[in-house]
Amino acid sequence: MTAPQSANGRRGHLLYTHCDNKYVFRVYDAEHNFVDYDLLHCDLCVTIDDEDAFLYQDEHGTRLDHAPMTLGKDK
Repeated sequence: MTAPQSANGRRGHLLYTHCDNKYVFRVYDAEHNFVDYDLLHCDLCVTIDDEDAFLYQDEHGTRLDHAPMTLGKDK
């Protein structure tokens, strides 16, 4: 067990785990080991730092997904 550490400014990956049907915050170290943190914070502020992330609003609704080029679609 370690003392709590501030997550402010920490970089990681938001992952959906299909086997558990939940999201986790994954943090890698320099040797590519990782820790998955369960998300319990109810109103977390985030900044997206991912050039492949796009927001969509269309007849299918609103969503955050990969870039059109990644999905094989035109802009």
